[in-house]
Amino acid sequence: TKIGQAIAIKIKADFFISTAYAGGYLWSSWLPCGNFRLGKIIMHRLFQKQILPVSRETLWDFVSVPQNLNQITPPDLAFRIKGEPPEKAFPGLLLEYEVKVPMLGWTPWLTEIKYVTEGYSFMDEQRVGPYKLWMHTHRLEEVEGGTKMTDDIIYQVPFGIFGSIAHVLFVRRTLERIFRYRREKLEEIFPKN
Repeated sequence: TKIGQAIAIKIKADFFISTAYAGGYLWSSWLPCGNFRLGKIIMHRLFQKQILPVSRETLWDFVSVPQNLNQITPPDLAFRIKGEPPEKAFPGLLLEYEVKVPMLGWTPWLTEIKYVTEGYSFMDEQRVGPYKLWMHTHRLEEVEGGTKMTDDIIYQVPFGIFGSIAHVLFVRRTLERIFRYRREKLEEIFPKN
């Protein structure tokens, strides 16, 4: 399965990780060796954390509601949830979106909510969409002054060398912009006293 392959990649990649830190984001290109028919696979990672001055329960009540994603997504980004998602995320939940991808137009995006630890963490994994692989783990941890929220995204772009060029030219920048916007919106929604 894709999740099994991704876990195997992570275990092997821990020994071959090349990182660069800039602007609060930790970007990693993973070049694992081993049992993959396509040879070397380039994986990317976006890691962001922030401390918000609210309880873990309050923050969980916000981040575990699929409809709230619209509030923390840049308005100019063409993104919409299809159908009526439930009020809370749960393991096995399938969420269908549409995103507008440059040069590809409107693209369906189907994610599955996985590995939910109620009140603490969950992962959404792309089943259909613009990425070859997308796993986004959301973690909440009580810390002094509030709750530390961590977003850890492991992804792979499709289309081989053309995808790698697109990643350098706009995919990475777009993801950085989205998560910078999310950070700012969450600070507005949960302001310091």
